[in-house]
Amino acid sequence: MKILAIDIGTTTGFAMGLTHTDKPCRVASINFKPRKGETPGHRYLRAHHWILTLLRTHQPDMVFFEDVKNHKGVLAAHVYGGILSQILAACAALSTPAQGVGVGAVKKHATGKGNASKEMMISAARENGYEPKDDNEADAIAIYHYAKEHALARDHAA
Repeated sequence: MKILAIDIGTTTGFAMGLTHTDKPCRVASINFKPRKGETPGHRYLRAHHWILTLLRTHQPDMVFFEDVKNHKGVLAAHVYGGILSQILAACAALSTPAQGVGVGAVKKHATGKGNASKEMMISAARENGYEPKDDNEADAIAIYHYAKEHALARDHAA
């Protein structure tokens, strides 16, 4: 099973890999901050193109994303919702299942603390042999490992 894990935000981290391997085969991040001369809506057009390309190129069996329930500000909530809508629409168009995973559950799985800081998440990724560029990549790695464990458990239960 191929999993795509996404940490949604202005800088969106993602990790992709197979459930039968130890590490994701690809970890990266992409910045959706509006560029000079763009309208705010351009970030969502770029997110739409990015996710469709990623799904069509790599054809994951399932997409997992961090399901954020509280945001520190209105802009963060708008960006999250706008990018999430692009991910969910692309998944629906290509019949790729998508599932949200709780922030606290991912953090607890990665660090043992449901309220882990960004620094703790980066440290946890490094302790497991990764070199994330930022907290977005570290969170995507954590989502990937959480999803991988739960996807395998679900497969064994079936």
